Formats: sequence, structure tokens, C-alpha cells
Amino acid sequence: MKKDFGKQTFLYPMPVLIIGTYSEDGTPDAMNAAWGGIYNDKQICICLDKSHKTVANVKAKKAFTVSVADAENITACDYVGIESGNDVKNKIGKAGFKVTKSRFVDAPVFDNLKMVLECEMVSYDDKTEQLIGNIINVCAEESVLTDGKIDPSKLHPITYDPVNHNYIQLGEVVAKAFDIGKKLK
Repeated sequence: MKKDFGKQTFLYPMPVLIIGTYSEDGTPDAMNAAWGGIYNDKQICICLDKSHKTVANVKAKKAFTVSVADAENITACDYVGIESGNDVKNKIGKAGFKVTKSRFVDAPVFDNLKMVLECEMVSYDDKTEQLIGNIINVCAEESVLTDGKIDPSKLHPITYDPVNHNYIQLGEVVAKAFDIGKKLK
């Protein structure tokens, strides 16, 4: 017998995405987002609350990156989700992320994270808070490739467990969500 939970945002797996943007003055910013995924064969869709600095940056620059969070960078990835770029000016430095400008869009690539989608904004709906972007390029570090293809066993991607608020890598909890990043506060 199944237990009913009512209307919830429970879904497995829920990827942990690090959204990268530049502010209008060129300062890089990052945020952790779990409500996103492939929208169609050329686009990604992510739900982002309009109060985030990232949303203002995307609207201004019309570009963003989406990096796959991984177990090796769990503390930094959690930190950029619990700290607001509206409040902390050196958020990227505190997280320890190294930044390179994307070759394809006006947004930062976080060198620490091994896979990234480089995207141009298609739209942002203030009512639904859905950001849709065209995927312009996907790149990955050679260290996570096997036979020229991305190998999840080398990438170590994490997912978000929305029921228990944990991060999971291949079935194992790697950290407590919204907690581990507090070490950097």
C-alpha cells in the first residue's frame, strides 16, 4: 500500500545545478538550484525565485552557465545555495571557485566543476519563475571522460533528496543539504 503525501515537490533524482552569471559590473555569481532539467532537445528549464541576484544577472546579460555539482565540491556547492549574492559580495571567493569566462556566452565557467552547459536566455517568466535557456555548448574535463564520453562514475554528480534534505551520490548521502556549507560562513 502506498502512502499519500499530497501535492509536494518530491522527485528522484533531482540534479544539483550550479547556475553561473555575471553581474552588470562583471562580478561572477553562483547559486545552487535543484528544480531544473532538460526542457527539450536544445533547451534547459530551471525554476528560480525572482528575488535571486542570479535572476537579475540573467535578465541583464541574457546568458548563464549550468554546472553539474559533484561530491568533490559539495561544501562550495551547498554554500552558494545558502548564501545570497545580494548579501555577500565575495561569494565566489569564499566558496573557493576558480572562474574562467565562457568561450560561448557571457557567463562564468567554474573550473572546479567538471561539466557545464553554456546557455543563452530564451525567457524568464516572473509569474512561474521559469528560466528557459538555449544550450549553446556542453563541455567536460577530460578527467571525467571514458572513450571520449562523459562517465558519471568519474563525474561523481550529486542529486538533492527533497524529502530528507540530503545530497546523494550514487545512492549514498554525501552531506546534509543547507548545512555543510555553513563551514564557510
